[in-house]
Amino acid sequence: MKDTFKHKGLRQKLVETIKSKGIENENVLQAIGKIPRHLFMDSGFLDHAYQDKAFPIAADQTISQPYTVAFQTELLQVNKGDKILEIGTGSGYQAAVLCELGAKLYSIERQQELFKKTSKFLPKLGYRPKKLIFGDGYKGLPEEAPFDGIIVTAGAPFVPKPLLSQLKIGGRLVIPVGDDVQTMTLFIRKGEKEFEKHELGDFRFVPLLEDKN
Repeated sequence: MKDTFKHKGLRQKLVETIKSKGIENENVLQAIGKIPRHLFMDSGFLDHAYQDKAFPIAADQTISQPYTVAFQTELLQVNKGDKILEIGTGSGYQAAVLCELGAKLYSIERQQELFKKTSKFLPKLGYRPKKLIFGDGYKGLPEEAPFDGIIVTAGAPFVPKPLLSQLKIGGRLVIPVGDDVQTMTLFIRKGEKEFEKHELGDFRFVPLLEDKN
């Protein structure tokens, strides 16, 4: 669990890279600059931890490209104390970014192996989400709704209705929608039945798994 000057230097380079790709939110850039991404990866990939690329983690999942994490986080417009639901805890890297921004975070993971690993790992780094849940992200978390923001970190073939219904009025859902290639989509809830939709370019994610039980 070492974080050296070299790691910090590499992180600053990473921050410059994602800045050059258009990320402007200072809080998001600071979070990326602070979080030791190499600790979220299997040791074989340490050399790659601060490249702006996605990498494999356990259970056939990936740790998202830092630019993608920053892009989704910027779209969420997180303020300190906001109640945020994350679908797909994965390695916990995106969760750490949200905690760093001061979000009250609820996060759902579908893969038992990742869930167990990340629930132990995040607190060791000082990140304590309100709740980490092993379950089906398609259903959201009705008992904790409404949320200021919901972020989906896997490719969804369609937009799950429960997620839209669990947003506060004014709340934002950031979700990559599509099968092979996903379109980053932002929904802003304007009223009981009214949503504003923005499509913001193509990305590639691992698929969002539905609970088949």
